[in-house]
Parts: sequence; structure tokens; C-alpha cells
Amino acid sequence: MKNKKPIFFSTIGGLMTAAAVFFGAVFSTAEPSKAKYPVFGVDVSHYQGDIDWLKLEKQGVKFAFIKATEGSGHVDESVRNNLKNIAETDVRKSCYHFFSFDSAGETQAENFINTVGKDEIDMPPVIDIEYYADKHSNKPSCEDTEKILTPLLEKLEKHYGTKPIIYTTLPVYYRYISKNYSDYPLWIRCTQFEPDLLEWKFWQFSDKGMLDGYDGDEPCIDFNVFYGTMEEFENYYDI
Repeated sequence: MKNKKPIFFSTIGGLMTAAAVFFGAVFSTAEPSKAKYPVFGVDVSHYQGDIDWLKLEKQGVKFAFIKATEGSGHVDESVRNNLKNIAETDVRKSCYHFFSFDSAGETQAENFINTVGKDEIDMPPVIDIEYYADKHSNKPSCEDTEKILTPLLEKLEKHYGTKPIIYTTLPVYYRYISKNYSDYPLWIRCTQFEPDLLEWKFWQFSDKGMLDGYDGDEPCIDFNVFYGTMEEFENYYDI
């Protein structure tokens, strides 16, 4: 994990974020160094359809985050098949929950817990918090968001025995996560440049990846890397 940066550099990071959002088209797609970040993985949902996990493993996939739930009632239609089939490989796996700004954290946690067994994942569970629908223009308050997010995180941590990973975008990170949830492992989405001013464990660097081994309506698959060596990865996650 990277050391925290001084406030001056955090401010620069915020300015870079704003510039990237506004001038996103001028930034080239991020290309992580394989020497620096040798541990490669993907994240998937029903959009990738039927996945041949053995084929993905042969293409260098070392870990995967699988969509499981959304809000207080939705379950991804492919989660059961994905968990069953990935278990036949050596790919490390976890599941993620798409956070809702509109329902209680306790019931969102129950939805995930009822869907994903403790013995079905070998990395911490993930909360995916990002803007959706009209939330881009009508941003929920920090106070209201914390009232939902805090009990959700706490209930998952108590059940799975480890702090959940938080997946988020740069704007959402700076608005909701950086102040009160910095002690949770961070999985950051940043497709324009390397987010080297942040402390992160996982980096989603592309949503335009292409691999063989899935047949869904979505031709692309999200690419990610872990911050560390393969040895560090294998030793860090064992729940």
C-alpha cells in the first residue's frame, strides 16, 4: 500500500480528477506496467454471459470480482453459475454489491449475505459505490450516504470477518469515501491515468478489455491490477 500523500498533493489529485472528467477525451487509455503490477484480474456481471473461467485463467487472470447483488432486493442472474464455475480454477474470487443510495444499509447487507456464502469467496466482499441515474446531477448528501454506507460496511465486516473493499470512481471517492472510510481497502476506477496519488489495493484501468472465454451481449470486460507482487497478493487475501 502506498504511503499517504501530503495535503498539497491531495489537492493536486483533486484538480487532476476534475481535468480528467472534463477533458477525458484527450487522455490516452491507462496502460499499467506489467513489471510494476504483475497481478492481473477482471470484474464481471451477467453482461459477460456464460464465462469459461478456465480459458480466462489461461490468459493470465489471477483474480475476479463477480457481481452478486444490487440494492436491497436484486440478485445478478449469473452469480450462481459464475461462483460454481470459477471454483474449478485457481483464480482468486470475490463478489461485489452495487450500492443503492435509496435503501437501508442493513437490508442491502442482508441481500448480499443471503446470496454469497462465506466459503464461496476467498477475498473480501466489495461495495461498489458510484453515481447512477439522476445521482450525477442530484448528488445525495454526505450525511445521508453515510447513514446507509456505514451499517452496510459494518454488517458485512461482522459476517465475513474482514473489512470490505470499496470500489468507486474518483469523484465519488473525494465526495464520500476519502474522509471517513480511508481505512477500508480501495479499488479505484481510473481509465485515463494511473491513480498514483491515492492509496489503493486494486485499480480498474480499463472497461474496454477483450479476452476469449465469454459470450454475453457486452463484448468488453473490465481489466484490473493489484498493487503488489504475486507473493504479496497470495499472502494478503485469505479469508
